[in-house]
Amino acid sequence: MSRVQLALRVPDLDASIAFYSKLFGTEPAKLRDGYANFAITEPPLKLVLIEGTDGEATRLDHLGVEVETTDAVHAATARLSEAGLATAEENDTTCCYALQDKVWVHGPGQEPWEVYVVKADADTLTKQQGSTCCATPADATVKEPAVAGGCC
Repeated sequence: MSRVQLALRVPDLDASIAFYSKLFGTEPAKLRDGYANFAITEPPLKLVLIEGTDGEATRLDHLGVEVETTDAVHAATARLSEAGLATAEENDTTCCYALQDKVWVHGPGQEPWEVYVVKADADTLTKQQGSTCCATPADATVKEPAVAGGCC
């Protein structure tokens, strides 16, 4: 089963958990310090809430597609690269309190999308000290899109 992921950075995690619990009629599947996620069956959605800064409006952190296997991540990487999109792969990375394999692409407005598989639970939000959860690290392997034809 694949499902779309929507990750929001929220100023008040407790209020957001209360609101989304009522909106979707379910409690979070995972609660950790500064983090919650909902595994919603209908509609199929992984809603991730990441604690932001008090007083700031809720904002989009990133979008994703959760898949079932690492092979599905590799297939998505190949398909996206063949389509001419720049990809950044991360394998065995800790993100959102989970060990994951993933590939990143960015939409035309620089919105970050990930295709990922959760391999195991983890004790930390992210493995990079001081980084934003699930932000593409500088050391990720980036494959530039193929350029068709000459110049200009």
